Amino acid sequence: MKSAFQLFFRNLVVFSAVLGLVILILFFILPRHYFIPSLPFSFFFFFLVTLAGYYTLIRATQKRFIRFLNVYLLTTVIKLIVFIGVLVLYMMLNQKDAVPFALWFFLLYLGFTFFEVYSLISYSKTLQK
Repeated sequence: MKSAFQLFFRNLVVFSAVLGLVILILFFILPRHYFIPSLPFSFFFFFLVTLAGYYTLIRATQKRFIRFLNVYLLTTVIKLIVFIGVLVLYMMLNQKDAVPFALWFFLLYLGFTFFEVYSLISYSKTLQK
């Protein structure tokens, strides 16, 4: 488990660096009104949530499959509730940045979610061997 989590952490850092580089390039290409001051914090938030979620799921694989399934569903629901809460709260407090924030939040959500699911699938293939 420890080496799988270390591998995921390393891959997540690399993925985040590449994604951050893409965002930095877009910063110089797109108009400034598409970018919000909270974007680096959102990026870090998704990094931490993805890391914590994966760690929880890796620990759950040590138990029975039904335990893993329950933990997976529970973490997914909790993450969605937290994400919706953060999104709604930010949009209520900063109405002028609401649309760019929602767009970046959605894009970060998609990127980090696809990365986490891909990593879980890769990890499950190593368990089957």
